[in-house]
Amino acid sequence: MNNNSIGVFDSGIGGATVLKEIIKILPNENYIFYSDSIHNPYGDKSDDKILEFCDDIVKEFLDKKCKAIVIACNTASAKSADRLRKKYPQIPIIAIEPAYKMVHDFAYDKTTLIMATKGTIESEKFHKLYDKYNNHKTYLMECVGLADIIEQNDEEKIDKYLNENLKEYIGKVQNVVLGCTHYPLIQDKIKNVLGNVEFFNGAPNLARHLKEVLTEENMLTDSTKKGNIEFIDSSNSELKKERFFNYLLF
Repeated sequence: MNNNSIGVFDSGIGGATVLKEIIKILPNENYIFYSDSIHNPYGDKSDDKILEFCDDIVKEFLDKKCKAIVIACNTASAKSADRLRKKYPQIPIIAIEPAYKMVHDFAYDKTTLIMATKGTIESEKFHKLYDKYNNHKTYLMECVGLADIIEQNDEEKIDKYLNENLKEYIGKVQNVVLGCTHYPLIQDKIKNVLGNVEFFNGAPNLARHLKEVLTEENMLTDSTKKGNIEFIDSSNSELKKERFFNYLLF
């Protein structure tokens, strides 16, 4: 792995949903993906703890001479992005956020459900976004524990959770904002419960923004070869590594 990589991190493997979108438009870049599964989920941690975890990961990326960093975790973005940018102004830090603006732009008149972690929904950053684009037809759902059971890959628990917690929204919502990068991993399961809804997630927009930043900074790789991907998991889980690469391939 050369020292020209883009560092991407999440509290687990959910950020693979972001990396997959990035690779679609930046296939020749090299990537280091850091899955902090030993501290998963971030959504129920204190702000100071989340910042501490994120700061440690950024330091590791800097040690590896990454040229840009992507925060592929909505909770980490909401709680740490601004402070990390101030601390490390020498490197572009691109942060995911729930795709509520997309609802405003493309489906403003439709009833919307925002699914996100407690940490994201309670954050100041999210409230600024929500207040700015509120269509007054929006439900906020704090999906406590959902990212964790997705990380565990427990199909039975996921199905039970969704059936119990989404039943009150059946027939009421047309849009679903997937406000945690783990949730696109179970998009089909959510659709099975809610029916024919339109999904919105922030990954495609983030990928485009990353490309714009790299272009402006003259940091795009000049290689025409497909880039490499290095996977690091803080709990050294081979199973997480296997799931990560399986998801990227399909």
